[in-house]
Amino acid sequence: MKLGFIGLGIMGRPMAKNLLKAGVELLVADLNKEAVADVVAAGAKEASYTEIGGQCERIIIMVPSGAISKSILFGEGGVASTVKKGAVICDMSSVTPVESRECYEGLKKLGVGFVDAPVSGGEPGAVAGSLAIMAGGDQEDFDAMKEYFDILGNSALLIGPSGSGSVTKLANQIIVNNNIAIVSEAFVLVAKAGADPEKVYQAIRGGLAGSAVLDAKIPMIIERNFKPGGPIRINHKDIKNVVNTAHAIDVPIPYTAQLYEILQTLKIHGHMEDDHGGIVQYFEKLADVEVKKAD
Repeated sequence: MKLGFIGLGIMGRPMAKNLLKAGVELLVADLNKEAVADVVAAGAKEASYTEIGGQCERIIIMVPSGAISKSILFGEGGVASTVKKGAVICDMSSVTPVESRECYEGLKKLGVGFVDAPVSGGEPGAVAGSLAIMAGGDQEDFDAMKEYFDILGNSALLIGPSGSGSVTKLANQIIVNNNIAIVSEAFVLVAKAGADPEKVYQAIRGGLAGSAVLDAKIPMIIERNFKPGGPIRINHKDIKNVVNTAHAIDVPIPYTAQLYEILQTLKIHGHMEDDHGGIVQYFEKLADVEVKKAD
């Protein structure tokens, strides 16, 4: 069975390569022709959206926003113009629950299944095939995609109906990004007080302050390594989705609203392509100090 894969960015490219390594016959598309050439060299075949729709019974989309997903599906020359009844399309992008449900309902009219299945784990997880996959949709459509989820991740769970995966991703992003922000604030205090950030990290990582975020980001921060696994640009978009979704259903989110303003400030100062560990730079600017290895 041919699988279509649309979106070969930081996450999509290694995901597509893992599918190829597992022996999946893959048709791919992306606006970045260098990325397409790289994945084609690994064994994929380049195809248009209409070719993917017409030839593939299963299709994965991994792009930066819900607007792009909807354009790929329903725009002129989009996948939906040729997709066959009984196919299943899975959007693994981080989008709003409303956008996921719009895709679900639009494809349902065509007799096509849709699963929203955003992921957590960043570029390292995409490369290692260890992503956490959180899905929303119908059980039969989730089951149809499960063999591919098992290649791409360590865990895949159907949360509930359409949009549930996207809701779960929003909750994930609240926790991850606020965690990075509070770790950043704490270690700016450490640096300004003259303590060794690396030794403080080693001292606290085994206690209640320990977390996956602490272990992932502090080693990068003290090395001043902001090469993106998950760029601030993507997290800025995700947190904007959080704010908009929360406001639409009357959920106050004071911490995350403040975090969005922090990300807005980093945007203004040109940090959108930094890893989201680069959130620390906001707090460093306030305190006029850098969190780095002791001399």
